[in-house]
Amino acid sequence: MNLKTFKTREELGLAAGKAGIEAIKTAIAENGEVNIILATGQSQFETLATLVAATDIDWGKVRMFHLDEYIGIPVTHKASFRKYLTERFLNLVAPLKEVVLINGEGDPQAECERLDKKIGAHPIDVAFVGIGENGHLAFNDPPADFDASGAYLVVNLDTQCRQQQLGEGWFASIDEVPAQAISMSIRQIMLSRKIICAVPDKRKAEAVRNCLSGMISNWHPASILQQHTDSTCYLDKESASLL
Repeated sequence: MNLKTFKTREELGLAAGKAGIEAIKTAIAENGEVNIILATGQSQFETLATLVAATDIDWGKVRMFHLDEYIGIPVTHKASFRKYLTERFLNLVAPLKEVVLINGEGDPQAECERLDKKIGAHPIDVAFVGIGENGHLAFNDPPADFDASGAYLVVNLDTQCRQQQLGEGWFASIDEVPAQAISMSIRQIMLSRKIICAVPDKRKAEAVRNCLSGMISNWHPASILQQHTDSTCYLDKESASLL
């Protein structure tokens, strides 16, 4: 894993986004299309804005998957990741080749099976991810299952994860934060050809230290990124302050 540190989260997001743009264009040049994963949350604001501003990507050759979605949250809820991606990305770029969003409103297991088949047919070229305050990767909270064979899993969200969602302003109270979600598995994320991990803010500093400078452990789920052959973590001075 490579580490790159910047003074501000704006510089971090610009660098991560530019790296993603180049990777997307390279994959299109090599394969005629590209399969990407997009993350959500406050940590991805600047990275997504950089992607949206790109003028040299043929979006009609891009297939997009996303990492996770709450179970039981309608697409109209402000915390819905489908809503997030629609408003912050999909509505701002030209139509994509295909958009594969997670629907957490129906049968979760059936949805996982649908998504497994879809992503299994389209290996990921570029994955944009982040690291949670508890070290989670997607919604794989500690202790994460590094060996789960499915591409998507029904997962339980721990208290720290749910508290983070409340603290970021997506919910009015902890009781409103769902206890379960559909998440892309660790194993599936690690199959991505290239991983771009954007992690700003002081509140992520402890997780960054635990995951990027400590031993690989499922108690620090994002530590598994240390094993990936083409992963780069973009930090600002705040998130890198304990390294």
